[in-house]
Amino acid sequence: MIVPSLRCYLLLLLSLPLTAILAIFINNQASIITTIIYDLIILILALWDGIRVRRNKVKITRKPLGKLSVGKDNHVTLEVTTQQPAIIQVKDNYPQEFPVSKDSLQAVLPSNTRETLTYNIHPNSRGKYTWGDIQIRQLGNWGLAWSRWKVAAKQPVVVYPDLIGLRSLTIRLTLENTGMMRRARRIGNGTEFAELREYSQGDDIRLIDWKATARKNRPLIKVLEPEQEQTLFILLDRGRLMTAQVQGLKRFDWGINATLSLALAGLSRGDKVGVAVFDRDVTTWIPPERGQSHLSKLIESLTLLQPVLLEPDYLGAVTKVVTQQTRRALVVVITDIIDVTASTELLGAMMKLTPRYLPFCVTLGDTKVDTIAHTTTDNIKDAYCRAVALDLLSQRQTAFASLKQKGVLVLDAPCDKISEELVDRYLNLKGRSLL
Repeated sequence: MIVPSLRCYLLLLLSLPLTAILAIFINNQASIITTIIYDLIILILALWDGIRVRRNKVKITRKPLGKLSVGKDNHVTLEVTTQQPAIIQVKDNYPQEFPVSKDSLQAVLPSNTRETLTYNIHPNSRGKYTWGDIQIRQLGNWGLAWSRWKVAAKQPVVVYPDLIGLRSLTIRLTLENTGMMRRARRIGNGTEFAELREYSQGDDIRLIDWKATARKNRPLIKVLEPEQEQTLFILLDRGRLMTAQVQGLKRFDWGINATLSLALAGLSRGDKVGVAVFDRDVTTWIPPERGQSHLSKLIESLTLLQPVLLEPDYLGAVTKVVTQQTRRALVVVITDIIDVTASTELLGAMMKLTPRYLPFCVTLGDTKVDTIAHTTTDNIKDAYCRAVALDLLSQRQTAFASLKQKGVLVLDAPCDKISEELVDRYLNLKGRSLL
């Protein structure tokens, strides 16, 4: 398709003053005929300019998109090759529900060049999507017309949980495991012998190795590492409260990101990791396994899951864990609570895990609620909003106090920080051999 350019329209507009001048100095008939001839010449030149573009069309391809991460900026790359100088405009048919850094791309290309055009897309939901064809407009050499066409580039794509964050976490855990960063090792709380070192003031004298001390003629102390190959089981709530939008993503998306981050940390430390997703019933059950290949299984199993408008059955989910998981394990429940009723049900379920298991309740907070609660108001509407926010925070704190009193570990953090803080807490628990 050929589309006139701005230059073409401007040249056509020049016919108006030309018509007026000819009408004044010659006659109306001559001015009309001259104007028609002038406009036809411009249109013919524009048509020819657009047709000539087809002989030297640029070539464009989209690099394979691979796996996209929800809630992150993902790079999309287009490669353009041209034999002749070209001015182009490119529109990629990405899923319209996702925000992008650039709606269209423009480039001025010299002859015999290959250039890369990029834009960022920020998926705000997981699932299967389709990228369509690429639309291109190329300006003719005279600048009178654009030639427009499509390049077939339809591609199905799956938007996964935060794989970019998982890659960063993998690097961190690998560095820690290889000793390039300080290892989380505690004296006296481990069960596996790691090494001997010289005794220093404050060390537990019960850990002195007297035989080694006698041989070396100086006090040496045993350094113990936390026990490996334990079991970590994660219960992820996908009920009503997890459907809420927090900082651009559903709370359930933040929960999946936290689940996979914790699973990665557990697998890197040699633990078995299992995951269950529940609402009124346990809808997804992945038995505990170890090994890095298990993480891929978890990612594929969780990617297409979505939250539902149902109240979660905490007791039912915990009961299945108790029935299926006979060995002691760290059981992490990732959820959210806003009222006394929900927290009472959660507390009853968590109490069923003690003392055989180590229960750990993780809730996903919303910084917007904290901001509203701690912002002074000057009108009735904002005062009501602040009162509600303060009441929500009060009920949360009451619930957390009840859980802690019963021996349940608790972590409440903003959604965008929950993954990092949860991994840190888990590594701390491993270092203290609380599992």
